Amino acid sequence: MTLRSTLPALPALAAALLFGASTPLAKALVGDMPPLLLAGLLYLGSGLGLGLLLGLRRVLVAAATRTRPPGQDTARLHIPRAEWPWLLGAILFGGVCGPALLMLGLTQTGGATASLLLNVEAVLTALIAWLVFRENADRRVVLGMAAIVLGGVLLAWEPGGATLSTGALLVVGACLCWAVDNNLTRKVSTNDAMLVAGLKGLLAGATNTALALAGGAVLPAAGPLAASLVLGFFGYGLSLTLFVLALRTLGTARSGAYFSVAPLFGVAVSFALWPAAPGALFWAAAALMAGGVWLHVRERHEHAHVHEPLAHSHRHRHDAHHRHTHAFAWNGEEPHTHAHVHEVLVHRHAHFPDIHHRHRHGAQGGHSH
Repeated sequence: MTLRSTLPALPALAAALLFGASTPLAKALVGDMPPLLLAGLLYLGSGLGLGLLLGLRRVLVAAATRTRPPGQDTARLHIPRAEWPWLLGAILFGGVCGPALLMLGLTQTGGATASLLLNVEAVLTALIAWLVFRENADRRVVLGMAAIVLGGVLLAWEPGGATLSTGALLVVGACLCWAVDNNLTRKVSTNDAMLVAGLKGLLAGATNTALALAGGAVLPAAGPLAASLVLGFFGYGLSLTLFVLALRTLGTARSGAYFSVAPLFGVAVSFALWPAAPGALFWAAAALMAGGVWLHVRERHEHAHVHEPLAHSHRHRHDAHHRHTHAFAWNGEEPHTHAHVHEVLVHRHAHFPDIHHRHRHGAQGGHSH
């Protein structure tokens, strides 16, 4: 295991830590609030907090931007028109339909069943990535995914608590929505991660909050309201920003697998807040999830591959995949952001299904693992 193979996993694991910790912290800080309203306020906190960060970042880089040549758009906030359908689809499925189905399912099924079924999201995310978007997956990645999901099942297991019902099917529907969301978000992951996460938070938060209020919910007092917004900023906003970065470098299936260890972090935070000795199932789940992460980190996917012509804009250095010239007077600053074109390139090296390696795999591809 090398530092090079471990670093790409860190954003996804950090996203899982922030999101996993948000569940017990919500229980401790927010109190009793209608679930749909809580989801809306958490998303709103995400969007508002990231909006403030984006504004602060723009102010801080304004002076540097004046010295940059035209065309080097580091501080520019922009989602290409062609990518808006992907982003709006992700918001609709992940920010609106998913929470609504989950809240409806929770009214008809027990917490134990829901917790078990939520592990389906990682599986559905990977299946869509592999079957629909043709992400590559070798035996080690599949085994790692299975270990992580099995660990999640053990973590949520309550003997006699799991039953199949209409409510359970609604929870699975929510998982399917989030799986679609993950795959659609990957399509816009070359854009500013904070902007993507902020837009998702604002639009999803406004929709869910409006639906909750229309259904008779009442906004909480100032204390719980502020707590939910702040918690949403960290547990949803920063978490989603890191997850988008992971999608950019790891692809959907691997990012989803790492993110699915979030319940483990949530249970660990619960033990810290309400001290108790972890049981045998916790340690078994931790071992399985650690083993799954280890299998993913140990992956080495290498074969001769072709880069088709591609035009996009993202933060980059002039590495093996960015040997372009500039249409402006470049001052040598790296990393930098500008629209650039990738010409046809054929080479061989170890890689993940990142934004530059979304190629198909065939029997004649010369794979080496």
